Parts: sequence; structure tokens; C-alpha cells
Amino acid sequence: MHVDLRQAGTERLLERFEVAHLGEVPQPGRWIERGERSFLVLQCLHRYQLRNGRYELTEVALQVKPQRQPADATWWNNHWVIGDPSCRFNARSPLLRCAVLPEGPCERCLHYACV
Repeated sequence: MHVDLRQAGTERLLERFEVAHLGEVPQPGRWIERGERSFLVLQCLHRYQLRNGRYELTEVALQVKPQRQPADATWWNNHWVIGDPSCRFNARSPLLRCAVLPEGPCERCLHYACV
């Protein structure tokens, strides 16, 4: 199955690769490494084709943002978050650390508060 990496916002094709089955396709909120480049997957779109009266999944298009996985990314409740998810101000998102100190790090924040 084809997997297209497309630049979020412009739909520009960055790379195309093959996977053996759907379980190998990175899901939104995860980082993917392709050679020297790293991407954050923002959205996953499935493309189907009608064959013999049935729709078959033929391609997956991933909307990605070129980005290295931050050093303080943490696996929490089955998804990635940036920063310390125990802080009450943490966004618990792979896109944004928090509203108080988005650039981080959490240890430097005056408003750090454990929940």
C-alpha cells in the first residue's frame, strides 16, 4: 500500500513509501523518521478505489509537519505529549506544551503546578 507524506497546509508531496499492511501507518500525534528527516503526523486520510463492485483501500495520505520529536516528549495515556503531563497547565498535546510557557522547559516555569 502506498503512503504519501504531504506538507500540511500546502498538500505538497514530500515523500512516498510502501507499507505491507495498515498497522504500519503512523497515526496522528506521532512522529515518523524518514532517513535524516523527522515529521509530526497531523492527519491521516484514506483513499479508496472501486474494484469489482467493492471499495478497497489503495493509499494513505499523511498530512505532516516537518519537526523533530522534542526531547521532553513523553508517552502518556496512549499518546505523545510535550512537557510534563502532571502539570495542570500542560496541554497534553504533541503540538503545544502549555499556554503559560509554550517554549518550555517545564522546570523553568513559575506556574508549574502538579495535579
